[in-house]
Amino acid sequence: LLLFLAVSMVLGVPTVKRKVQSYLIDTLNSLIHELSPTEKDDCIIVVFIGETNVHHVSEIVEELKTGFAYEINSGLLEVVSPSPSYYPDLGNLRETFGDSLERVKWRTKQNLDYCYLMMYAQSRGHYYLQLEDDIMARPNYFSLIKKFAEQSLEDWMILEFSQLGFIGKLFKSSDVNMLVEFILMFYRDKPIDWLLDHILWVKVCNPEKDAKHCQRQKGNLRLRFKPSLFQHVGHHSSLAGKVQKLTDRDFGKPQLHKSYPNPGGEVSTSLKVYQHHSLDKAYQGLDFFWALTPVAGDYMLFRFSQPEKISRYLFRSGNIEHPGDKLHNTTVEVLLAQGKETGQEALQDIKDKIPGLQFTDDGYLRIGAFVNGVAEATVGPALGPVRAVRLCMLSDSPVWVILSEARCKRGWWPTSGPAAFDPVSHRAF
Repeated sequence: LLLFLAVSMVLGVPTVKRKVQSYLIDTLNSLIHELSPTEKDDCIIVVFIGETNVHHVSEIVEELKTGFAYEINSGLLEVVSPSPSYYPDLGNLRETFGDSLERVKWRTKQNLDYCYLMMYAQSRGHYYLQLEDDIMARPNYFSLIKKFAEQSLEDWMILEFSQLGFIGKLFKSSDVNMLVEFILMFYRDKPIDWLLDHILWVKVCNPEKDAKHCQRQKGNLRLRFKPSLFQHVGHHSSLAGKVQKLTDRDFGKPQLHKSYPNPGGEVSTSLKVYQHHSLDKAYQGLDFFWALTPVAGDYMLFRFSQPEKISRYLFRSGNIEHPGDKLHNTTVEVLLAQGKETGQEALQDIKDKIPGLQFTDDGYLRIGAFVNGVAEATVGPALGPVRAVRLCMLSDSPVWVILSEARCKRGWWPTSGPAAFDPVSHRAF
């Protein structure tokens, strides 16, 4: 049992195939990006696919394997899906609380999804954090949650890190069995957030006391953290036809860009800039870069004042207000300090040292590509210093593009680990 309790927290993310728009990839990118390397070793993210259609399950699994191969292989991300036989017949439910039969089926199945996910996760960590597949996370959310849980009184039952629905609810793993048993008794009757309130009532409310006394007692078990650490971003619900523009007011204004101490130099781009959102401001961390629809051959170029030892890079496209404005089919290329800027002969030495690398006709070396709108990696010493980094678009795009983060980190290269031997170690942040 102690072996399974190796991490502090398990993050549960239930998902289904949505008919209009899926937010799962953006949600996982947000959750993972805001974790430090140490925090990634101290948590597990479990994606639960609540689908009985095997084809739909396979589609989601393949998408996750493509976009998060590093996280899956490292054990940070796990994917589970129940057997279709797990679900009972939902055709004999009755309408309650003014909900249509379709909505009653949806919320009933949702309760069963939560139960399966919680039972899978409860033996894997000390705490279980319930999330959804259409959220974004605030920076440092993991450390804030862990600190708040450790500082709270021991008799708490639910810690809330969002005021919306079942988002951002933290439970002790030792309480999960009891929670699941209660939910399974009434999963047909009410939605999950109502059932949680009933659990608290059963635990601490005295029928001989008034409602105010009951509220005070429940408040001792249900503690709220502010500001909210998770924001709901999905407009199209997993319930077909339902549009919900719910946002958590306690989350605050969303962060549309991030700032990093990048090396000095000049930037340029072939893209047509929208309004004042220039690439130079994005590189300096003052704003995000926003440009009109890219076509094949467009680029963003970051040329350093002098050759730099780049140990890591991160480029993130899209932001919370325009999540679809991402870079697709775009490569990350570097101009090495060794040799001339053009001509293949001058680069033969580096080719011999690192076989299999691909150079462009103008002498740039391709070292990475965007996956789900993000390009990130740790760079090893084999490449040597670089003069410039270029993002090159290989095909036309149907959407505008936003670059919300641009990071070229200077520093000493690692002396051990994958990046010490490989030119580029992807997803190594």
